[in-house]
Amino acid sequence: MAVAMNVLIGDLLAESADLERLLAPDVLAVPTPAAGWTVRDQITHLAWFDGAAARAVTGPGAFREEVRAELAKGLDTDLLVRERRSMAAEEVLEWFGAARRHLTEVLSSADPEARIPWYGPDMGLVSFTTARLMETWAHGQDVADGLAAGGYDGGREPTDRLRHVAEIGVRALPWSFAVHGRRRPDAAVRVELTLPSGAPWAAGPEGAADVVRGTALDFCLVVTQRRHPADVNLAVSGPVAEEWISIAQAFAGPPGAGRRPGQFT
Repeated sequence: MAVAMNVLIGDLLAESADLERLLAPDVLAVPTPAAGWTVRDQITHLAWFDGAAARAVTGPGAFREEVRAELAKGLDTDLLVRERRSMAAEEVLEWFGAARRHLTEVLSSADPEARIPWYGPDMGLVSFTTARLMETWAHGQDVADGLAAGGYDGGREPTDRLRHVAEIGVRALPWSFAVHGRRRPDAAVRVELTLPSGAPWAAGPEGAADVVRGTALDFCLVVTQRRHPADVNLAVSGPVAEEWISIAQAFAGPPGAGRRPGQFT
C-alpha cells in the first residue's frame, strides 16, 4: 500500500481544493454537526493544526516540548477555536489557505525517512501526511453536512482519495483500543472495501475470522467518527472487528464523542 509522496501531496491538495470550493465568508457562521462548532471553527481548527504540523516537521525537538506542555495543561481544541472567533471571515479563509500551502511545501521538502512527533504516536512522513488528508476530509464532511442542513450547497462527491483515509483508519486499530484504555486483541482483522470508482481495496490477512466489508465511504465515515456505525451499511463479523468498529478512531487525541445514532436520518 506504499504511496509516493508526490502522489499523496497531490491528493492532499485536491482534497483541500474540494473543501475550499464549499467555503465563502457568508457560510462561516453555519452550524456543523460537531456540537457548538460552526464552519468557521472547522476551518480554524484545520489551519491551527496545519501550523502545528509544519512545526512538527521543521523542528521536531521543539515541537515535542510544545506537545508536552500542551498535554500537561490539557489540550483544549474548543478553546483554540473560541480564541479565533473574532477574526474576520476573509482572514480565516486566507489563514487556512496560507497554512495549507506552507504545510504542503514543508512536506514536499521533508526527509522521507523522518519520524514526525504528534499528539499521539510518532508517525512516518507518509502516515503523517495521510493524517492531514484524513483530517481535511473529516472536517470537510462536517462542513458539507452543516451546509446541507442549513440549506446551502454542501454536496461533494466521494473520490478514490478515500483510500488514504481507509489506510490510516486501518493502521489506527491499535490506537483505537489504546485511547479507550482497552487491550488490543491478538486476532487480525481483514477489511474489504469498494472505492467510489468501483475498484476494490483491502487490508489485513486473507482468511481472517474477523472481517469488515462495505464501501470505502461508509468505513471512512465510521473510523473518523462522522457517522455512527448503526447508520452505515458495513458488514462486520467477528468479536474483535465488532469491538473495533464500535470504538474506531483514526485521529489523535482523547476518545471522540462521535455522532448519535440516527443523527443524519
